[in-house]
Amino acid sequence: MSGLRPTLNAKINGADAQFILDSGAFYSMISSAAAAQFDLRQRFAPVGFRITGVGGSTSAQIATVKEFTLAGIQLHDVEFLVGGSEAGGGTTGLLGQNFLEKWDVDYDLAKGVIRLFRAEDCKHTMLAYWAAAGQPVSTMDIGYTTPLKPHTTGRAFINGVKIGVMFDTGSWVSMLSLKAAARAGVKPDSAGVVDAGYSIGIGRGSVKNYIAPFSSFKIGDDEEIKNARLRIADIDFEEGDMLLGADFFLSHHVYVANSQHRLYITYNGGPVFNLSKSASAGGTDAPETKNQDDEPADAAAFARRGAAFAARHDFEHALADLTRARELNPNEPGYAYQRGMAYWENNQPIPAMADFDHALELNPDYVQARVVRAQLRLANKDIAGANADLDAADRVAPKQADIRYTMGELYGKADVLGSAVTQYDLWIISHPDDTKMTSALYRRCSLRALQGLDLDKGLSDCNSALRLTSKSDPAAASMLRARGLVRLRLGDYDKSIADFDDSLKLAPKNAQALYGRGVAELRKHRTPEGQADLAEASKLQPNIAAQFSRRGISP
Repeated sequence: MSGLRPTLNAKINGADAQFILDSGAFYSMISSAAAAQFDLRQRFAPVGFRITGVGGSTSAQIATVKEFTLAGIQLHDVEFLVGGSEAGGGTTGLLGQNFLEKWDVDYDLAKGVIRLFRAEDCKHTMLAYWAAAGQPVSTMDIGYTTPLKPHTTGRAFINGVKIGVMFDTGSWVSMLSLKAAARAGVKPDSAGVVDAGYSIGIGRGSVKNYIAPFSSFKIGDDEEIKNARLRIADIDFEEGDMLLGADFFLSHHVYVANSQHRLYITYNGGPVFNLSKSASAGGTDAPETKNQDDEPADAAAFARRGAAFAARHDFEHALADLTRARELNPNEPGYAYQRGMAYWENNQPIPAMADFDHALELNPDYVQARVVRAQLRLANKDIAGANADLDAADRVAPKQADIRYTMGELYGKADVLGSAVTQYDLWIISHPDDTKMTSALYRRCSLRALQGLDLDKGLSDCNSALRLTSKSDPAAASMLRARGLVRLRLGDYDKSIADFDDSLKLAPKNAQALYGRGVAELRKHRTPEGQADLAEASKLQPNIAAQFSRRGISP
C-alpha cells in the first residue's frame, strides 16, 4: 500500500515501473507523460472513443508494451489506454479489469497482498479459504462481466434501501451518489451532513463531496455496519450507486470469485469507512485476529503489512512492522523511506528525517526521498538544504515525471521562483489532460507575476486557468488575484482593479488583493480609495507592504 493505493512493481520493456491495481478501471491505462517516458509508440483509439470517470471524461490513444513483466512473469504485447490524469503517488498507471477478469482475485490489502487464482472444479466450493472455524463469512452474488460491463458489481442496502455497488480498489475512499443518498433519506442539507470539499478523477473537473450519517449499511448476507458515516458526492456512477474503495478493502478480506460469480467477505476489524484510528465509523473496533502462523515470513512481508497499517493510520503497528523490515534488510532504501513516511504522518519529524537521510545514503538518486526530505527541510526553515535536495531530484527525475509538479510547488515555497517556473514548464507540456492542469497554470501565472517576468505569458496562464474554473469556485479568488497582479505590473490599472474587485467578492479579507488594488488605485490617482485599501491590508497583515516592496511593487 502506498497510502491508500494498492501498488504493484512491474517492468515495461525491462524498465522498472509501478502500477496501481484498480478494480474500478475497465481497462489498464497510463498517462501520455508515462507513455513518452517509456518511449511507447501511440496510435489513435477509434473515432469518438472517450474515457469517463470521476471529474469528467478524456480522449485516449492506445500503446502496446512489447514485454510487460509482473511477479516475474513476462507477458507480450500488452495494450494500455493512454490519456487522462496521472495515477499519482509516483506510479506509472493503472492495471484494470481487462487484466483482472481473467482470474479469481483475492484482495488481502491489510497484509499488503493481492493473489490471483485460477479456479478449477470449484463451482460449489466455499472459497474463503482463510476464514477460521466459526468466523463469519459474508457472501453475495456479483454481476457477470462483459466487455461493456467489466466491473465487479453487486447489491447492498443503505438505511434499508437497495443500491448497486461497484468494488473499486482505485478509489481511495468509498463514495455514494447524492441520488442514492436521497433515496435513503439523506440530502446535503440533512442533519449531521458536513462539507467535505472536492474529489478529482480521470478528467480535469472536480466533484463536490459531503460526509453524511447513515443508520445502516448492509452488504452480503452477514455484514452490517451500524451508524456509518459515508462520503456522498454529486456524481452518477457508470455502474451502480456506490463505489466501495480502498478503505473498505483494508478493513475486509475480499475474494472475488469470477469463476462462480460470487464474492466472499470477512471483516478484519477497525473502522470501515473512516480510516482515522480514533474516529468511530460504526461497527466493532476490535483488532484483526492474529496467530503465530500468520506472521510475515520476511522483510518484504513485514514492509507490506506495515504500509497497510499506515494506510489505516495505525502507526503503532505500522512502525513496529517497518522497523522489523529494516532489521531484516537494513540495506533496502525503500524500507527506510516507508518508515520515515510513517513517522512523519505520525507527527514525529526527527526520526522521519533520520530515515530519509539513511534512504538517501543507500540510494542518492531516490527521487521521492529527495523531495519529501526537501519538504521536511522547508518545514524546519532549512532553505539551503531543501534547495540542494530539489536540485538533486531535478538532475535525475525524468523530465515528464509527475513529481515535477510537487517540485515546482516546493521551489516556490523556497522562493526560488525561476526554478519553480521551470518545473511547471516541464510538467504542463507533458500533462495536457491532467486534473491538476488548472492549478499548474495558476501557479505559473502567479510566479511570473511575482517575478515581473514574461508577463504576457503569465496573463495567458491566468486566462486559461480561469476558463477552466467556475466563477463561484473559491479557487477563482486566487487566480483573479494573480491576474490582477500581472495586470498591475503591465500598467493596465483598470483591469487590474476589476480583477482585485472580483477576487475580493469571493475572499473579502485577503490582504494581498486589498494591497494590490490599493496600489492600482493610487496609480490611477484615486487616492482616498487607495489609502483605505492599503490601510485595511496592513491591518490584516502588518508586513504586507514589505512583501510587495521586496517584489519591486510600491504605491
